[in-house]
Amino acid sequence: MRIFLACSKHFYDRIPAVKQILEIRGHSTIMPNSFDEPFKEEEMKQLGADEHAGWKRMMLRRDEQNIRPCDAILVLNYEKRGQPNYIGGATFLEINKAFELEKKIFLMNPVPDGIFTDELKGMGPVVLYGKLEKVM
Repeated sequence: MRIFLACSKHFYDRIPAVKQILEIRGHSTIMPNSFDEPFKEEEMKQLGADEHAGWKRMMLRRDEQNIRPCDAILVLNYEKRGQPNYIGGATFLEINKAFELEKKIFLMNPVPDGIFTDELKGMGPVVLYGKLEKVM
């Protein structure tokens, strides 16, 4: 299976281990948009509001070209700053794009409590409870 990995940039350090396990199990992976430059967004903010908005727009438009050729999306939703199972806005939009494209949606951990809880549950994700062997 070809899997797009999605998460907060604050979890990028966890991606290599997940990628390795998935690839050992025969899957291929696509990295998040800014994986090679995780804090590029901070740099763009320093350039000004227009530059940041343009960069963000470009990143959001990449979602479809990254997700369309995949069979699934795997969301690495870990605790961030005391918020269990964190899913931020950009990751939520990636999940929604996968849903629109009728891709399988895997969450590493349960759906977080928050403003998009109902929407996330409605998209029918498979919760892995940290067990990558459940990716099928």
